[in-house]
Amino acid sequence: MTKLFETYKLRNIELKNRIVMAPMCMYEANDAGFVQPFHIVHYASRAMGQVGLVMLEATAVLPEGRISGRDLGIWSDAHIDGLKQIVSQIHTYGSKAAIQLAHAGRKATVEGPIYAPSAIRFDDKYATPVECTKEDIKNVVNAFVAAAKRAINAGFDVLEIHGAHGYLISEFLSPLTNEREDEYGGSTENRYRLLREIIDGIRAIWDGPILVRISAKDYVEGGNEPEDFIQYAAWMKSQDVDLIDVSSGGVVPANIDAKPLYQVPFSETVRQAGIPTGAVGLITTGVEAEEILQKEQADLIFIGRELLRDPYFPYRAAKQLGVEIDTPSPTYKRGW
Repeated sequence: MTKLFETYKLRNIELKNRIVMAPMCMYEANDAGFVQPFHIVHYASRAMGQVGLVMLEATAVLPEGRISGRDLGIWSDAHIDGLKQIVSQIHTYGSKAAIQLAHAGRKATVEGPIYAPSAIRFDDKYATPVECTKEDIKNVVNAFVAAAKRAINAGFDVLEIHGAHGYLISEFLSPLTNEREDEYGGSTENRYRLLREIIDGIRAIWDGPILVRISAKDYVEGGNEPEDFIQYAAWMKSQDVDLIDVSSGGVVPANIDAKPLYQVPFSETVRQAGIPTGAVGLITTGVEAEEILQKEQADLIFIGRELLRDPYFPYRAAKQLGVEIDTPSPTYKRGW
């Protein structure tokens, strides 16, 4: 039986298939982080294309936590109405809506101070960050929880915490970027503490699905390896995280041999902790996606660039697998 087009239970919601639109920054917001017409069309198109779970890009929980000045924001109640419009359009076409809550840490490129676990810049093109005080850390945790409340008010079905790609949470998790000597640095457990506090804070106000995106491999000696995330994943499972979205890289400058399915084994490794995972990274066909699921290397398939090229990827994947799926309008059947 084809798994890719089976329904999938994610805590208290059901996805109509196992295809997820991976979060991808579009840099199309205005300089105050507000939704633009582009976003509504962009995300609704993927819902029309029958993606089971449409996830918004990294959305900043604080203005200084933006990757760029054109990132979406969720640090203010004023952002809620625009986000509601996106959610409404996604739901109109039968898909579920997710949002990735994020803080860029030392990889922020906005004006003013930027923050990190330690005062180490990413490279010579980036500013040197301010080392977070404990008060700064408390403010970050509170900002993630406040952003989660706004996302709930906007109607999102799923919340994802961005703990990957060398942004703030990822910086705390990696020994390459966290040189702290207090309870937020040093041991694996200490480096996990910020993420633990954010998960606990969100779970206290939200009984829906929580996902966490991770960078399972730093690609530099002394950095995190996929096997390290088996322990991290076990802790996340104990905190009622529902699925880990397994990516890699971005923590420090590194040479990465990116090729089709190169990150899938990382998903399989993390899954050893007994928690569902999502596989991502140059997955471009329905056959590849189905094989990943059949081998039990992941539970959901996150598609990024292929959905930029083709908003109707699910139709193409279904044809490859000999499956018939619904169309957004009967007229569309003429094209399929």
